[in-house]
Amino acid sequence: MAKNYDIIIVGGGNAGFGVSAVAAEAGKTIAFIEELDFGGTCPNRGCTPKKVLVAAAHAMHEIEMAGAHGIEVGPAKLDWQKLIKREKDMIGFIPDAMKGVAEKRGDTYFGHATFTGPNTVEVNGEELTAENIVIATGSRPRPLPIPGAEFLGTSDDVLSEEVQPEDVVFIGGGVIAMEFSHVYARAGTKVTILEALPRLLPRMDADAVDVIAEESKRIGIDIRTSVTVKEVRREGAKLRVVYELDGVEHIVSADRVINGAGRIANVDGLNLDAANVKHDGIAVEVNDYLQSVSNPAIWLAGDVLVTSPQLSPVATYEGRIVGENIVNGPSAKPDYAVLPSSVYTVPAVSTVGLSEQEARDRGLKVRVTTNDMTGWFSGKSYAETVAWAKVIIDEETDRFVGVHLVGHQGEELIHLFAMAMHHGITASAMKTGMFSFPTFASDAKNLF
Repeated sequence: MAKNYDIIIVGGGNAGFGVSAVAAEAGKTIAFIEELDFGGTCPNRGCTPKKVLVAAAHAMHEIEMAGAHGIEVGPAKLDWQKLIKREKDMIGFIPDAMKGVAEKRGDTYFGHATFTGPNTVEVNGEELTAENIVIATGSRPRPLPIPGAEFLGTSDDVLSEEVQPEDVVFIGGGVIAMEFSHVYARAGTKVTILEALPRLLPRMDADAVDVIAEESKRIGIDIRTSVTVKEVRREGAKLRVVYELDGVEHIVSADRVINGAGRIANVDGLNLDAANVKHDGIAVEVNDYLQSVSNPAIWLAGDVLVTSPQLSPVATYEGRIVGENIVNGPSAKPDYAVLPSSVYTVPAVSTVGLSEQEARDRGLKVRVTTNDMTGWFSGKSYAETVAWAKVIIDEETDRFVGVHLVGHQGEELIHLFAMAMHHGITASAMKTGMFSFPTFASDAKNLF
């Protein structure tokens, strides 16, 4: 006999926990189904452990720049095995801790969930039913349809393998490739990035991407764009990547080849058809309330959505919206207009709002100010190799519509602009504000 709940949440990551936080407070009965480990990708195999490696890359960068401060140091060597062990030690408690939270909010099931009907899910041979079912299964690496794809590693491997490779090739120049390439390169690994498009990070402001691309080249990363990868093959202890550039075939060898082509919705194997869920094999069609257009009992939140950025805070935000819509009826809609984010290269690339091209495509009359801050007092004080900013202001409203930063502690500074955008603080008002000096934040009002 099937066990009945108010809500079944398929996926124990940030999106699922966002749903459960609202639903549990409302007294709803909840079933969590998780296939791997509670907490999901971000804390276990993504943003949280990644930042441990990024912090090490920052330390290597500071050592590189020590001479500018009159500090004499010898060549630094990163012990990769110790770094990976530190990362694992720091996140090891997370699955059990998150499982404990889930157990306080409802029943937990481990296993692969499949739909058996519009309101039913099977896990480990047991059938569960609910008035509402939330698909919060996250994302998985995008498969690459090339010969030898079985030789490709993923970001999971970067975070797990204790032997530092001598050389690495990333196929794809997205966020994952850029972040890990900076860690590897500063640790002494030879890195090559092969990107099919004309530039890296295609969703970010083009000028900001150019700036971080130049810094990437400065630290030794070999970036090749507009390439077509033809094949990956093993020859002895090495992997050979065959690619074409400008009609000429090239080969690059590496100890490790990583799939850096991004991630796609993880819906494979859910048997969506049995639940009458409209989809194209990857993307599930939802309405403005994150509800399936074909089955109102089904909701989506987090990386499994293809219409919103794959970011941890976004997943939690969407989960809470779904929770509110289940508890109160469809009324809440997500708003992604002001969404600060960063690519954690060293230094980071941070952004909020529109790129310059997006602003102009929308017909906005904008004032665009670009600054190289390496010559500013704050930039020189910290011997910044990159300190760059672009601020885009709507001339009619005097409001920020987009801000893009590289370096200059932009991953923190971007939130100042995000708050201004969210609360309608004008550029003129920010200029009259008082800031502690000398700080990077005090430079904010001089960026436009």
